[in-house]
Amino acid sequence: MTLKRILNWVVGLPIAIIGVGFAVANREWVTVSFDPINRAQPFATVNMPLWALFFAGVLFGIFIGWFVAWRGAARHRRSARDARIELIRTQQHHEREKRELQQNLPAVRPDTVS
Repeated sequence: MTLKRILNWVVGLPIAIIGVGFAVANREWVTVSFDPINRAQPFATVNMPLWALFFAGVLFGIFIGWFVAWRGAARHRRSARDARIELIRTQQHHEREKRELQQNLPAVRPDTVS
């Protein structure tokens, strides 16, 4: 068993136990309203267990964090792509120059070289 796998179990198992315990302790249903103006008869409400609301918020936060990090790395991906394109162009230019140089040079015979 690798150290990474052991660490995953050491960290992941307590988090899973705490998550299940939280879900069992918060089974009661709550009404979530999306209407801040009319509290008596809101037009958009959802009834859900409290644990589902909590885990939905956690998953939403993870998704938003992933998206922000992905957008933040856009300039690095762009510069890597530009560098890769420039490298390919430079390699092609080098190969072209090498072929032209070989075509323009006179053939050197081995018996004439001292």
